[in-house]
Amino acid sequence: MKKIYLDYNASTPLAPEVIDEMKPFLTDFYGNPSALHWAGKPVKEKLTFARKQVADLLLCSPDEVIFTSGGSEANNLALKGYYFKNKEKGIHIITSTIEHPAIVEPLNFLKRLGAEITRVGVNEHGMVSPIEIEKAIREDTILITIMHSNNEVGTIQPIEEIGKIAKKHGIAFHIDASQSAGKIPIDIDQLNADMLTIAGHKLYAPKGIGALYLRKGIEVEPLIHGAGHEFGLRAGTENTLLAAGLGKACALALESVYDSRLEELTNYFWGQLKEAFGNSIVLNGHEEKRLPNTLNVSFVNRVGQDILSSIPMLAASTGSACHAGKVELSPVLREMGVPESIGMGAIRFSLGRFTIKEELDQVVFWLKEQV
Repeated sequence: MKKIYLDYNASTPLAPEVIDEMKPFLTDFYGNPSALHWAGKPVKEKLTFARKQVADLLLCSPDEVIFTSGGSEANNLALKGYYFKNKEKGIHIITSTIEHPAIVEPLNFLKRLGAEITRVGVNEHGMVSPIEIEKAIREDTILITIMHSNNEVGTIQPIEEIGKIAKKHGIAFHIDASQSAGKIPIDIDQLNADMLTIAGHKLYAPKGIGALYLRKGIEVEPLIHGAGHEFGLRAGTENTLLAAGLGKACALALESVYDSRLEELTNYFWGQLKEAFGNSIVLNGHEEKRLPNTLNVSFVNRVGQDILSSIPMLAASTGSACHAGKVELSPVLREMGVPESIGMGAIRFSLGRFTIKEELDQVVFWLKEQV
C-alpha cells in the first residue's frame, strides 16, 4: 500500500531542481566565498545569485536579504536584534495570541529582559483585527510582529492593513512568512514590511536554511558576532550549498505561486470530505482567506490523533499536544474559541507540489473506514 504525504506545512521534500542546483557544491564549489582567489570567486558569485533569487520572490533588493539557518533564527534576529538595537526608544511589542513558538519564545525571552508584550486575540476564523492592533499601540511601542498565515489552520492575516497602521505610527513591522512564502504572492512594499522571515524547508529547499528580509534603514543588533558576513549581521562563513538550494526554491516558487492547481485540489478534497461525513466534519479557519494548500478539519466528538494513528500510511498532523497519553486542545483552536468536542478531532491536511487527486481519494476512503 502506498504511503501518502499530506504534511507539507510541517516540511517539504526537496524539489529535484533544488537537488540538481546543490550537487556542484559538494564537489566543485568548495572555496570560501570571502576568498579572493580562483576557488573563492565563483562561490561568491553563486551566493550573490542565490540572494538575488530570494529577493526576486520577495520583490526587494538583494542587499536586504540576510541568509540564516532557518525561520527560527530569522525570527530571533528580527525580534531580539531590533529590541536590543532600539530599546532606548521603547520597550513595548505587539503580537497575536496564535503565533508560532519561534515568535512566542523569543518574545518570552525579551520579556525577562524588560520588554512588555501585548498579545492581541483572534476571531473564530483565527484572524486578528487591525483595529485591535491599533488600539494596543502605546507611546513606547517599537515593534509589531504578526504571522502572514497561520501554520495550523492556514488563515491569512490582514497584513497589508496592519502594515499601514504600523507605518502611520512609525513602528517597525515584522512578518513571519515562513508558512506563506512560495504559496501566495509576497510584495514587501505592498505589505509595508520592515522585516520578513522565510524558511527553506517550507518551500522545497533544505532544512537549516532561511532568510530575513531587512528593509534598508532598519537597524538590528547581530546575534552571532564575528567577521563581517551577511552585511555584518550574521557572522560565520556562508553555507553556500544551502543558500543555493534556497535560491533555486525561491525561483521555482516565483514560477508557480500564481498556479491554481493546489487550491483546486484542496477544494476538491474538502468537497469529498463534506460529502462523506456531512455534519460530522467541520472546517477550522477561514473558508476563503486561507493558504491554498491547507485544510484543517475536525471530526466531531472524535480525537484527531486517534484517527491518524489508525491510518499509519498517512502522514498528516494535528495541532493538539499529547503528553503522557493525554491529548490537549491546540492552543490555536482554543484561542479561536473552538469547543473541545470539535477541536480535539482536528486534523491538518496540507497539500503540496507532488500531491495528486488519486491520493486524496484514497485518504477519503481510509477516513471513511476509520471514522
